[in-house]
Amino acid sequence: MKYLIISLLFTLSMNTQVLFDFNNDDAANQWQIEDDVVMGGRSSGNFSLSDQGYGIFEGEVSLENNGGFSSLQNRHDPISVNKDSKIRLRVKGDGKRYQFRVKRSRRDYQSYITYFDTNGEWQEIEIALSDMYPNYRGNRLDGPNFNHDYFEVTRFFIGNKKPQSFRLLIDEITLVSE
Repeated sequence: MKYLIISLLFTLSMNTQVLFDFNNDDAANQWQIEDDVVMGGRSSGNFSLSDQGYGIFEGEVSLENNGGFSSLQNRHDPISVNKDSKIRLRVKGDGKRYQFRVKRSRRDYQSYITYFDTNGEWQEIEIALSDMYPNYRGNRLDGPNFNHDYFEVTRFFIGNKKPQSFRLLIDEITLVSE
């Protein structure tokens, strides 16, 4: 009983805010695909909404013409965060590795990234923003991990250096702050 009360108090002390859910048609309009075709590649991603209210990011990654990635991004109003903020993803993948990325500002060239592996089942993945490191065009930058008070771009990315089909269902993206 003591542990239940402590767990409940801990949960109540955390502030959660749903950033994105996919239960309306406007959600599809807020997200854009960006593939390697911007650099001459041949990958093709697609984003749609399922009848069950999930975002579906799927497609084919091709290595032709020096390609090799597909991404799904949302440029949004600034989302305020603090040094202890975490992102919680509820996703169902296809057993492949994906990246989750944020950009402090739309004008920044670098993203802050982390990887997550999927297992074919629904998963809740919690990511501390402070664990996300700066990256630009596949290269880790020499700089501090994410330490800003807001971000303006959210992105899912797949680019595992091999041709492959992919499918990621996204139920919800939540901000967790203490």
